[in-house]
Amino acid sequence: MRVIYLCQHFPPETGAPQIRVFEVSRELIRRGHQAEVLTAFPHHPKGIIPDEYKGMFYMYENWEGVPVHRSWIYPSPKGSFWKRLVSYFSFTFSAFYSVLKAKPTDVIICNSPPLFLGITGYLGAKMKRAKFVFNVADIWPESAVELGILKNKSFIRMAEILEMFLYRRSWKIAAATDGIRDYMIKKGKKPEDVFLLPNGVNTDEFKPLPKDTALLEEIGIKGKKVFMYAGTLGYAQGLDSVVEAAALLKETHPDVHFLFVGDGQEREKLLSMKASLGLDNVTFYGSVPVSEMPRMFSIADYSIVSLRDIDLFKGARPSKIFPAISTGTPVLYCGAGESVAILEEYNCGKIAPPENPEGIAAAIGSLMEVNEEEYAVMAENGRKLAIEQYSWKSIVDDLLEQIGQDTQKARG
Repeated sequence: MRVIYLCQHFPPETGAPQIRVFEVSRELIRRGHQAEVLTAFPHHPKGIIPDEYKGMFYMYENWEGVPVHRSWIYPSPKGSFWKRLVSYFSFTFSAFYSVLKAKPTDVIICNSPPLFLGITGYLGAKMKRAKFVFNVADIWPESAVELGILKNKSFIRMAEILEMFLYRRSWKIAAATDGIRDYMIKKGKKPEDVFLLPNGVNTDEFKPLPKDTALLEEIGIKGKKVFMYAGTLGYAQGLDSVVEAAALLKETHPDVHFLFVGDGQEREKLLSMKASLGLDNVTFYGSVPVSEMPRMFSIADYSIVSLRDIDLFKGARPSKIFPAISTGTPVLYCGAGESVAILEEYNCGKIAPPENPEGIAAAIGSLMEVNEEEYAVMAENGRKLAIEQYSWKSIVDDLLEQIGQDTQKARG
């Protein structure tokens, strides 16, 4: 099998799409398949291209065993929507050069968002006489409209036309969640042409570890019950409600400490909230490399995964859940929908209402009452679930079953 993965984001950037593309590509190569990644120069989240990549239009490199073609992008960290749009389109067009440089392939898997990259994926598949698989991790433009990011009605309509064109012209659609899969079928895609390609975790790297006491002492939280949020500090996560919950628990549960690991557009706002509320039970640690995350999870008693209270997120499966449960860290999920069902069915976490500081504080209060035996059961259940359903090995098994059937006969 010969596979090209087309995506805007890839390591050394961190985040769910980056990790998914790298791990799936690496697993394919391990099994003897050909895999190449076509991506942009690193620029996320700060909108700055590192010195070693500056001043170039194209570059080929081998990233930990994965062949990677990088092409130019106009980076836009926190600018207007239109600046971000320019950024999207700059890579949409420059990526055609990488398509030309890449080897012949059977399948091009194209990540969305950004939706516009689907243009490159579709035309690139035509150029390579390959099959086009559209990997949809977020329904766009609907998600941007619901979050209030996109308001121009004419642009929304044009984006919807492009969206439907790409759905119809794709050979198959890889959906990140059951909710997205159902959406595609409602839009007219045949059920057999839509399959799940969920977020996952490297269960060999993310495994239970003894508490790193040196790290606890470094941060100054030894002896505390640590509730850790690890990931992008973005608007969609609704982390202001978590900070407000910390304020509610400051006096009643002085042994609870909130640890935020990561960076993002909401960081300054959250830091201001911490200062104005006088919270000494909240620490912002900053970003760490993916390789350091198992160490971070070793000091976390619970992992907070939070989303805003909008209908769109009821079909979400946040990638933050899987490294947590793989390390045996139970999850406090501040959200609704699909992920609630998973965590409750497998008893590896607790649910709190989204954007509800009082409800989040109450859920944390109840978790403080969990005894060692109950905690051990949640930790073991999470680890077992990660290995059986969300390891990259099991996910690639499913992927090959979906795209490997009659691909050679179907080329062109």
